[in-house]
Amino acid sequence: MGFFSRIKKNPGWLVISFQDDGLCFAHVIREHGSRPVVTLIGFFPTTAALSSASLDKLAREIEPTGYQCSTLLSSGESQLLSVEAPNVPLEELKTAIRWRLKDMLDYHIEDAAIDVMDIPVDKGQSAQAKQMFVVAARNHMIQERQELFAQAKIPLSVIDVPEMAQRNISALLEPEGRGVALLSFDARGGLLTVSYGGELYLARHIDIPLAKLKQAEEAQRIESYDRITLELQRSLDYFDRQFSFITLSKLVLGPLGDTPGGLREYLAANLYLPVEALDLEDVFDISNVPELRQVETQQRFFQTLGAALRVEETML
Repeated sequence: MGFFSRIKKNPGWLVISFQDDGLCFAHVIREHGSRPVVTLIGFFPTTAALSSASLDKLAREIEPTGYQCSTLLSSGESQLLSVEAPNVPLEELKTAIRWRLKDMLDYHIEDAAIDVMDIPVDKGQSAQAKQMFVVAARNHMIQERQELFAQAKIPLSVIDVPEMAQRNISALLEPEGRGVALLSFDARGGLLTVSYGGELYLARHIDIPLAKLKQAEEAQRIESYDRITLELQRSLDYFDRQFSFITLSKLVLGPLGDTPGGLREYLAANLYLPVEALDLEDVFDISNVPELRQVETQQRFFQTLGAALRVEETML
């Protein structure tokens, strides 16, 4: 199974993701010309990282065989790497990519499952070196996830990654002809993505978990804000150099439950881009799930809902 497998079934995606404290699921239907509709969400708390019991409970409650099902890897379970595209025939591409990755992973390349995705270049600069994104994860982890779903009799079509899930939301926020930077945080850290024309161009992880942003001690919060600002400045400077043909319109901050004087205001005062806070109700139709109006719920389901926005990927 590839990370971006293409299997046709019923419209919409049911995404099931494992978080540190439980299992999340969400189903979204996309229709042209209207906001994506969230038809259901749910959370089963558990102390196990990968809980077969919670999958069994999900299978009993919503009969997932009627859905196209996807699971979302957590931060740290996969790597998204940018590499120069090898000049080889298409049928030799993955072999050549594996050769390039062998010194970039902290485990043997033969133990890696990989998928590749093109990074579009400026059409006016044909001489520019072509780059690609490569998603890599340990084979045994992918197999474990597949077996877990098979045991619960949940038909798993796709294994997705956080960077692509966040890209899906970012693409809906883009003004015509301009790009968007989107920054989110969860229990494992921050994720910055930059999209343009619905394509992912940059992804950076920030090693500051959500709990650090909610510390009672102001000095500790400011220290985290400073580190985030520095990482953003470096990443955006790099982006401007690498993709000078793209103009960024804004930085959007994912749901945090931020307080006055919090991260959004701090970033707005220290970055050249406008900084906006995201309300998922501006992106999704949540009339079927009014609990998503709560910012804490939005934060928990942010990546899961992003993965449920997936469309067919153009694979190489």
